[in-house]
Amino acid sequence: MASLLWGGDAGAAESERLNSHFSNLSHPWKNLGGIKSTAVRNIDGSINNIKEDDEEDVVDLAANSLLNKLIRQSLVESSHRVEVLQKDPSSPLYSVKTFEELRLKEELLKGIYAMGFNRPSKIQEMALPMMLAHPPQNLIAQSQSGTGKTAAFVLAMLSRVNALELFPQCLCLAPTYELALQTGRVVEQMGKFCVDVQVMYAIRGNRIPRGTDITKQIIIGTPGTVLDWCFKLKLIDLTKIRVFVLDEADVMIDTQGFSDHSVRIQRALPSECQMLLFSATFEDSVWHFAERIIPDPNVIKLRKEELTLNNIRQYYVLCEHRKDKYQALCNIYGSITIGQAIIFCQTRQNAKWLTVEMIQDGHQVSLLSGELTVEQRASIIQRFRDGKEKVLITTNVCARGIDVKQVTIVVNFDLPVKQGEEPDYETYLHRIGRTGRFGKKGLAFNMIEVDKLPSLMKIQDHFRKS
Repeated sequence: MASLLWGGDAGAAESERLNSHFSNLSHPWKNLGGIKSTAVRNIDGSINNIKEDDEEDVVDLAANSLLNKLIRQSLVESSHRVEVLQKDPSSPLYSVKTFEELRLKEELLKGIYAMGFNRPSKIQEMALPMMLAHPPQNLIAQSQSGTGKTAAFVLAMLSRVNALELFPQCLCLAPTYELALQTGRVVEQMGKFCVDVQVMYAIRGNRIPRGTDITKQIIIGTPGTVLDWCFKLKLIDLTKIRVFVLDEADVMIDTQGFSDHSVRIQRALPSECQMLLFSATFEDSVWHFAERIIPDPNVIKLRKEELTLNNIRQYYVLCEHRKDKYQALCNIYGSITIGQAIIFCQTRQNAKWLTVEMIQDGHQVSLLSGELTVEQRASIIQRFRDGKEKVLITTNVCARGIDVKQVTIVVNFDLPVKQGEEPDYETYLHRIGRTGRFGKKGLAFNMIEVDKLPSLMKIQDHFRKS
């Protein structure tokens, strides 16, 4: 999320100047007068009135995944090391460096290049030979958004489809309506030269009468609707499915009932059906689900990228109250002219209040919080990436997974806490840990009221960093 790179002697001098400045930074015991505005302007120009509630933003996994898809303009090269566990350790392990090595149909190769893929990503190098093998092999793969995962399984589906057979042959489950549509767009783009191969969406609102003869070969949908289409409406004959894809498994098991729906669908598939499961994370619960639903799989795992605080200088500023914090923030802000900053607040109310104050004082800031639609959030992040705003004020909706490389500073306007005021160490790490990635130096500031000092000391002890 954030990185600060000091280049050469000038960079070192700037680093030292900032370091000495912030080391001597005393809290400003000033009582500021200020505007008591409770309205904040939205990106469409409308006014959002602040409700005086202290609602915290809950991180929605499905929304985060969609947001990442919307703001990824190109493949990101994963910094993780790829581990492959084969179901048959004695069989040779293949990887490819070009798409030509996969001996794809000409129309598929044209589709891949038309989408702007020049060579396989790190995940695709290992996964595609397994996914396109004969006889088909099952796969469980860990893959983040932006690593070419969707393109990989779409390629597998399009490779196994027979355009002359007019019935569903590939089935892909996604946890939400929006994610299903995103996957469908990739099918349509990659398959645009595949004449007579068509996709259909089993999603809410797409009502098909019982007994309808479906002639589209690829079905993409959400578990509940697909279940109805298969068992209640008898629209899909699961015994004819050749490829079954379960995408975003970690989001799927986070959603009530979806894992049971998925298992019911999988149990009706033929034994020769190829089964592919993808997940960004692999907590124990995801593993249990994956092993339950995918028989005899090959496994591709990513070694965890350790978020670290080693390269990050952390400061705290003692304050009396919210206005005091704001004055301290302005003092810091005036000393930093390079790059961009992300400021984290614990509640929507605080985030809105801070946005209003900064706009009133003439700063270019944008607000990102959970009540915005995913499309609105994507638009705000893109504007921030393009440098149209220098400061992004947000809640925990932005703490994970959304990288803006030119961010140089992270500010915790409020410390992340769990219920009962216990520090949320993981969120703290995700908020500021991104500023020290890839060996770059980072700065993090914590605005602390006196009564929150014990929480900060717990964080300091937990990470063993002063």
